[in-house]
Amino acid sequence: MAIEYKRLTETEIDVFIEMRINQLREEGAKEDIDLKPALQDYYKRHMADGTFVSWIAVDEEKIIGTSGISFVEKPPYFGCPSGKMGLLSSMFTNPNYRRMGIAKELLHRVVEEARKYGCGTIQITASDMGVKLYTAYGFVHNGNFMQYKL
Repeated sequence: MAIEYKRLTETEIDVFIEMRINQLREEGAKEDIDLKPALQDYYKRHMADGTFVSWIAVDEEKIIGTSGISFVEKPPYFGCPSGKMGLLSSMFTNPNYRRMGIAKELLHRVVEEARKYGCGTIQITASDMGVKLYTAYGFVHNGNFMQYKL
């Protein structure tokens, strides 16, 4: 097994979307709409303008791990003087390839993308499974995070 890491291109978007949906299902998301068109639109637009970057892990042409980071900007604050933030998403590894360091490598690669973009912070809403990975990498809980659904 020779795992290769590469940046996501438009060629792999359909498989990437399937893996994103599998990730959401695994996390217990309620699947009440067809999310594929919205994901297709989002990834194409934001990959084109550079505000979404993904690294994928591939084993013999098969995508076995995904990552993603969206770049947003808000007014600077003390914890993030650049105002640039990375929103981590799409962290998923095929169950047959877990516990092999793939997610850690993908995480490292998107963190480096955020550093290059000039982000001052990275945020993620972590699944129970992911908390251990992110904590080991150096992420800390922020008890102030709240959400209002529209």
